Amino acid sequence: MAVSRSRIILLTVFFAAFAVQVDAQQFEPRTYTNTPVGMNFLIAGYGYAPGSIILDPSIPLQNADIQNHELILAYTRSLDVWGMSGKFDLILPYAWSSGSAEFAGEFHERQVDGWGDPKLHFSVNFFGAPALSLKDFLGDRQDLIVGASLQVGLPIGQYDADRLLNIGTNRWTLRPELGISKAFGPLTIEVPAGVYFYTDNTGFLGHNTRAQDPLYPLQTHLIYSMPSGIWLAVDGTGCTGGNTTINGVVEGERQETCRAGLTTALPTNRHHSLKFFAGTGVYARTAGDFNDVGVAWQYR
Repeated sequence: MAVSRSRIILLTVFFAAFAVQVDAQQFEPRTYTNTPVGMNFLIAGYGYAPGSIILDPSIPLQNADIQNHELILAYTRSLDVWGMSGKFDLILPYAWSSGSAEFAGEFHERQVDGWGDPKLHFSVNFFGAPALSLKDFLGDRQDLIVGASLQVGLPIGQYDADRLLNIGTNRWTLRPELGISKAFGPLTIEVPAGVYFYTDNTGFLGHNTRAQDPLYPLQTHLIYSMPSGIWLAVDGTGCTGGNTTINGVVEGERQETCRAGLTTALPTNRHHSLKFFAGTGVYARTAGDFNDVGVAWQYR
């Protein structure tokens, strides 16, 4: 009985280590939960999004019709951070995109593929989730967890300064975030709130400089965990801010978007698990009203 119980508890943390979706309009349930220290995870995921999705959500487009296929490769390591549980993630996206849109009154059309901007993500739970070995973790029960994280986007992905639609963004991105996770038996409510900071893109459509104000995302997740290790999350996210200027002239409206979705994780055995996700736009003041679906595989 002890071995069986250990396996069930272990499977519940598989997708606590990493969330495949990584931008302000995507869902990342179970980011702020505890994971036994010293564990390594390999993740491969695929997502598809038709509609007005854009890889750089700060570009104000009209009549966007862009199809996006994205592959995510990632590595995660759970850490002991001075007695607190933490995680480090390395995220490598590769995308294939095609479509058309209007920008500043001009029609643009393109097909492109390539590596996106790699992302480094570090998180630590500084209250309610101490660093535990796997043996000690088996007897742990979550109550209230408070944590923080920092994500850094490196501007080394595919980018063509003469084209509007690109995979990379040609700028640094910083996202500090604070998250709260509270368990009520099998139900958990998680609320992360953060802010995106951007450096200037000095190669926008030639040698123009595009700057962007901070963007403020907020997520909410209602997560139900089953004894078998399966969990299901009802997700919501919204963001506001992010006004853009080109060469000092205001060009983009303030972003306002809201999205809803579902995420579920299905353990297949002790070392493998699958996650499925789907989302849809509820409201979008600018481009970003899109649907998306995807699947991810994880190996511990």
